[in-house]
Amino acid sequence: MPPALVADALAERVLLDERSWVDVVRGFVTDADELHDDVAAAARWSQGRLFRYDHWVTEPRLGAYWKRGDPVPHPLLLEIHRELQTRYEVRFDAFALARYRDGRDGQAFHRDRDMRWLDDTVIAVLTLGATRPWLLRPRANRHDHEAPAKGATLDLAPASGDLLVMGGGCQAGWEHSVAQQRDRPVASRISVQWRWTSRQGRPEVGASYRVPRHFSRG
Repeated sequence: MPPALVADALAERVLLDERSWVDVVRGFVTDADELHDDVAAAARWSQGRLFRYDHWVTEPRLGAYWKRGDPVPHPLLLEIHRELQTRYEVRFDAFALARYRDGRDGQAFHRDRDMRWLDDTVIAVLTLGATRPWLLRPRANRHDHEAPAKGATLDLAPASGDLLVMGGGCQAGWEHSVAQQRDRPVASRISVQWRWTSRQGRPEVGASYRVPRHFSRG
């Protein structure tokens, strides 16, 4: 059977605090490993570089992007796109893709600050391929470098075909991460991400994640 969307898959809502939540939808897509392989072959992958302090750093993952009018890597992604808009009553203009090729690829703890307005957001993340640690921590834990899992309080570990949706004030008060796994062989994982903000509340102040960072000489 070809990969398919399970539109009636149930969501378990995890309340993170009084204004933040994450929905966990197991088995949102069937035969998701096949979809992984098709998207891996069709997407136009590139690898970004960031200037950090005194040198360029290659991002430890590949990225791709789709917007209206572009060729879609797989028609099922458009069906999922429409289903998510209906389910969450928002409009997504695009979606992004990230490919973690093996355990050396990962993403450090972060918030999706580039949206700027973080008080009311919906961010959906579909996993295709390998199961990886997928960690959430309160921002209050970000300076506790000695804490287990760097202060993470949840590991949702989505399997192939699982959907995670962060909502409410999750981007304002929480950080998420795809932890590296250098201690054992890990197969490829692709995440497909849809982002929406109500543009309500106080916008974030400060430089984008991609703006070069330099040593302070003050």
